[in-house]
Amino acid sequence: MPKRSDIHTVLIIGAGPIVIGQACEFDYSGAQACKALRAEGYRVVLVNSNPATIMTDPEFAHRTYIEPITPEVVEKIIEREKPDALLPTLGGQT
Repeated sequence: MPKRSDIHTVLIIGAGPIVIGQACEFDYSGAQACKALRAEGYRVVLVNSNPATIMTDPEFAHRTYIEPITPEVVEKIIEREKPDALLPTLGGQT
C-alpha cells in the first residue's frame, strides 16, 4: 500500500489501564503501531492513561500525553496537535 502524502501526524489513542497479567497484547500492538508509523516517516502523538505501558516509552512517539482518555482530554490534544489521522486502540476483556 503506498504511503499517504496527505497524512503527516497520527494521534494514537492508547488502551488505558489494564489488569496485570491481562491484555498486554493491546499494549504490544499499540507499541508496534507507533514503531511502524515512525519508520514510515509519520509524526506520532500518543495519549494513554496508563504510564506503566511499553507504548509510553519516549522512543515510541514524538510526543506522549499521559492523561485520562476522556472525550474532553482527547479533544484538547487534537486541538493542540492537529493530527491528520486518529488510530484508536482497544482495551479491556470480555
